[in-house]
Amino acid sequence: MDRNRKWVPGFTAVLLILLSYMSSALEVPLDLPQPPTITLQSPKDYIFDPRENIVIHCEAKGKPQPSFSWTRNGTHFDVEKDSKVSMKPGSGTLVIDISGEKAEAYEGTYQCTAHNEHGTAVSNSIVIRQSRSPLWSKERNEAIVVQMGVSLVLQCRPPAGLPPPVIFWMDNNFQRLPLDKRVSQAINGDLYFSNVLPEDTRSDYICYARFPHTQTIQQKQPISVTVLNNSPEGERRPGFMLPLGTTSTKMVLRGEALELECIADGLPTPDISWEKDGGELPSSRMLFLNYKKTLRISDVNEADGGDYRCMATNILGHVHHIIKVTVKAAPFWVSAPRNLILAPNETGILTCRVSGEPKPKISWFVNGVPIENAPEDHTRKVEEDTVILSNVQSGSSAVYQCNASNEFGYLMANAFVSVLAEAPRVLTPPDQVYKVITNNPALLHCASFGSPIPSITWFKDSQISIKNGDLYVIHENGTLEINVAQPADSGKYTCIATNNLGIKENHVSLEVKEPTRILRQPEYKVVQRGMSAVFECKVKHDPSLIPTMTWLKDKGELPDDERFEVDMDSLTIKYVTDEDEGTYTCVMNTTLDHDSASAMLTVVERPDPPTDLELTDQTERSIQLTWTPGDEHNSPTQKFLIQYEDRLHKPGVWVNLTEAAGTSTTAQLALSPYVYYSFRVLAVNNVGDSDPSQPSRQYMTNPAAPDENPSGVQGAGSEPGNLVITWMPLTGFQSNGPGLEYKVHWRRKDVEEDWSSQNVANVSHFTVSETPTYVPYEIKVQALNDYGIGPDPGVVIGYSGEDLPLSAPESIQVMVHNSTLAEVHWEPVLTSSVRGKLQGYKVYYRRLRGLHETEEQPDQQQQILTFSGNRSEGRLPGLQPYSIYSVFIKVLNSKGEGPSSNSKTFDTPEGVPERPSFLNVINQSLDSITLEWGPPVNNNGRLAGYTLRYQPVNKTNDLGPIKVLTFLPNETITTLGSLNSSMLYKFYLSAKTIKGSGPNVSEEAFTAMDTTRTQPTVETGKAPPVGPVFGAVNTTISEDSALITWEYFGHHKTVYVEYIVENSKEDWKKELVNGSHSHMIKGLKPGTSYRVRVVARDAADPTVHSTDELLVVVPAVPSRQVDIATQGWFIGLMCAIALLILVLLIVCFIKRNKGGKYPVKEKEDAHQDPEIQPMKEDDGTFGEYSDTEDHKPLKGSRTPSNGTVRRDESDDSLVDYGEGGDGQFNEDGSFIGQYSGKKEKDTHEGNESSEAPSPVNAMNSFV
Repeated sequence: MDRNRKWVPGFTAVLLILLSYMSSALEVPLDLPQPPTITLQSPKDYIFDPRENIVIHCEAKGKPQPSFSWTRNGTHFDVEKDSKVSMKPGSGTLVIDISGEKAEAYEGTYQCTAHNEHGTAVSNSIVIRQSRSPLWSKERNEAIVVQMGVSLVLQCRPPAGLPPPVIFWMDNNFQRLPLDKRVSQAINGDLYFSNVLPEDTRSDYICYARFPHTQTIQQKQPISVTVLNNSPEGERRPGFMLPLGTTSTKMVLRGEALELECIADGLPTPDISWEKDGGELPSSRMLFLNYKKTLRISDVNEADGGDYRCMATNILGHVHHIIKVTVKAAPFWVSAPRNLILAPNETGILTCRVSGEPKPKISWFVNGVPIENAPEDHTRKVEEDTVILSNVQSGSSAVYQCNASNEFGYLMANAFVSVLAEAPRVLTPPDQVYKVITNNPALLHCASFGSPIPSITWFKDSQISIKNGDLYVIHENGTLEINVAQPADSGKYTCIATNNLGIKENHVSLEVKEPTRILRQPEYKVVQRGMSAVFECKVKHDPSLIPTMTWLKDKGELPDDERFEVDMDSLTIKYVTDEDEGTYTCVMNTTLDHDSASAMLTVVERPDPPTDLELTDQTERSIQLTWTPGDEHNSPTQKFLIQYEDRLHKPGVWVNLTEAAGTSTTAQLALSPYVYYSFRVLAVNNVGDSDPSQPSRQYMTNPAAPDENPSGVQGAGSEPGNLVITWMPLTGFQSNGPGLEYKVHWRRKDVEEDWSSQNVANVSHFTVSETPTYVPYEIKVQALNDYGIGPDPGVVIGYSGEDLPLSAPESIQVMVHNSTLAEVHWEPVLTSSVRGKLQGYKVYYRRLRGLHETEEQPDQQQQILTFSGNRSEGRLPGLQPYSIYSVFIKVLNSKGEGPSSNSKTFDTPEGVPERPSFLNVINQSLDSITLEWGPPVNNNGRLAGYTLRYQPVNKTNDLGPIKVLTFLPNETITTLGSLNSSMLYKFYLSAKTIKGSGPNVSEEAFTAMDTTRTQPTVETGKAPPVGPVFGAVNTTISEDSALITWEYFGHHKTVYVEYIVENSKEDWKKELVNGSHSHMIKGLKPGTSYRVRVVARDAADPTVHSTDELLVVVPAVPSRQVDIATQGWFIGLMCAIALLILVLLIVCFIKRNKGGKYPVKEKEDAHQDPEIQPMKEDDGTFGEYSDTEDHKPLKGSRTPSNGTVRRDESDDSLVDYGEGGDGQFNEDGSFIGQYSGKKEKDTHEGNESSEAPSPVNAMNSFV
């Protein structure tokens, strides 16, 4: 808001701009003196319903509370003198009770005045009028008779109502008459026919008028129209029925709606179009109504004035009409006057800027009095639409009224001038927390009041002064705007309001939050009906904000259906139906922002089957099939599959014939002769195939000669001397007619001879006998039926039957390449001797014996290699060195093998031997190890000796230098000396021939230790260790623990201490002690013996090493004897027991002296032993017996046979306190037996005696 500035004479023109005062945000606190302000008033034009009370609103605020008065038609309206008129308390609102009165008496122009000691505010002039719905004037409508094709107007002319009625046409059955381009209703309610038709004949054209305020409907007398057809009107050019002539005018007020209307006659019915000369129609505010006969432009402004052209066109021509539109304007505000709050000696300006057409006249009033009639004020200056107030003083507050009027209306506004001297106050509540999303504007309010108007300054975190700039804007009303809030802007802000009377500050906080964002949006889904659809919607939001996820379907709520499942970040739709199709939106809302994303769901399904199959354009070999596609269910048809059924040859079997494009509805089908056709069509889309359509009508084609011959013709002999010719027979569909046969042709190839032939039927082979062995034949097979023969068949080559080969390969030679590979050569046999198709040669070879052996080995297996084709050599791999082999060869054809060739023997040279059969360590000492080994299973030559290599391995598994020893072939044992003690050695042994050394056999072993050690134990089934890994084991025993120490020389990764109670059958307890040579076993029981051992094992080594078991005896702890009689707790317990016994005895004997009754009779009845029955009175007992129900024992109470009585919820049994259990008397006659049964707590029992117990009686009981 603009600030008030001091008035300086001589700078009027400049200061008029500088002193413009924007007080839209000014609000004077109601605790301060102020002139009245109108807060609520009725509209200027008030039409009331005579059936209801008239309520004219007038509310105002001010300090002091304003008083109200009214004028009516320019004179004072005394409310108190009219009993029908009342004014609401604390308000100026009038309530006029018009029941039983003539409402017209209260029509008029009313104005409200609100007054207090600081000024007077005035309301608008409110015109009060009664709503009216007059009856239709009586009239007689003559029947209308017209010729078909002429134009017609049925006039409505409703009575003038207040407000005007709504017009519509109906018939006697209250059905609206249909309107269209030919028949339309004008704005004034008349019914226009551009040309009449016979169907327009009717006797009940009725015009109705509905009056909104009174909700009444009036109807005109029915109009009868008869359309004759004996002399119809011919076609004619358009002409305008409304408006008449070529031009017309229309005036409209700014801000109202402009409605232009053109109705034309003509035959055929004309079309109406609109345009604006020299401009364009305002598309955003424009609407065509009544089949384009009415043009409506809303919210008219000055630019809408001009010439509008409507054109009517039919096939015979066109005509146009120009409507000249003039836009006038009732007064409207450019800048309305606003309240001024001025400090003494300040200057202010009231402006009243209005516009209108014609230009409005502006009048000023002070407290409801024309300013020229008001008391003269030298500080006030009026300049047309401006009032300048200079150097105002206290007590000069007033309300100014500005009235602007022209012939179309008026505007009136109140603006008060309040002269105050007030220190600043901040109206915004303190400590408000503003929350905003990152990158959005933040508005921190600092609404203030003071006079002079306070200046506002802002600080952040009580230190940083905020200035107007790119990042911040401090508005005139004190609001601080942060254009683009960032997380760094969060914090505490202070606004300070200052004027010359004081200073006031206010603190607010700003929290900048992370925006809500959908990270994974739902995606477009295409789902088959009956399946499930899942939309994902993953969201990120500020953790301090509570999010709410909402799913919408087509911008509305989800259906109330359990198939829709909403989870944290997804929507699942189960068993999708066609109705589920639509757009689904996930909306994530927080208190500050929201984000949304949408995706469509398309429900697809297999297409519906095609319908309406029709056969047309039949010929001998083709026909046209047409069909109507079914519903595609949102998945376009990719193709149509056309199938046929041959009811003559394969009834019930449908065969694919052809395919058609998915956009086709026809197909030209190629047909075969002699087929009884029926067709059907299937539609195919991405989901699948439709069900088949209904079959078409049947269609039979005529027989003809075969179009094709059998396929797959072959010739081959099944045995020597024949030729079997085979083929794939034609199907009934391919036969083209009845009487299908095959004509088989054959002749020898490359021999001059005629074709031989034979006709056969119902077979697919034919055998030619007495043929030479394996010679080529030319073969062909031709189809024929009763209507002719098929096309010339193609010739294929076949061979007659084969026989076994006659000869064997000769000239067998063998070349030995090395000890395991040889190559064999032979001379191929003659082609004529093969007597069939040469398959190859089979080479048979076998090892006879080794060269060092003297006898042949009978168990050597024959080996066979086949070399395909016409070969003359082949390689024999995998031979054994230093051996004698035998080989022979046979030729092979499709029939089998020929005779064997002569055998050929050959030798293989020496090779390297196999590995030694074993290597064992048989003895170890401190510095030596003895090894023993066995010779190889196969020497593969003459054994030349052995090579031994060995090397030490230290504790870090590093390998030492290798030493090599050689041995003669007959040496199989050796002792290695000068070795290191307690050292691991690796050994590698290989045998050798003159060809070299063979593969190694390896072993490893430890030399013995040089100190005393425990001997390792070996688990059952484990191999003994090569050397000991444990040394001495020692134990140190304490009260409940044992310390175990040991020496360890092994390389195992895992070491345990295991222990178990001696002679126990439980499992050994294990404690892991990796990397240590000592371990403390804790928690041992004193006086107990344990078996203890140390175990080493490794996952990579199956051997388990263990020390001998040690017996560890934990000493018993000597008992600490304590004299219990000297213990304080024991003495206290005994004193408490003694005191309790004394109290109970006193209570018992007091009870006895009082004559108390004990319910013992039932207990005595329960005893079966007469020796323990209680005594009677005369026996010296003090107990009295009662037979009342109150003293019966509880159900289920029992007395044991030993005389003891079970306590059953008894509160009065001496068994709890005594040591005896026989229910007998002492020598003094007192009864100390047990009592059973629940103690009764009847009121009379507790009050039997009010006397205090006698001490004398109590003492007597101890005599």
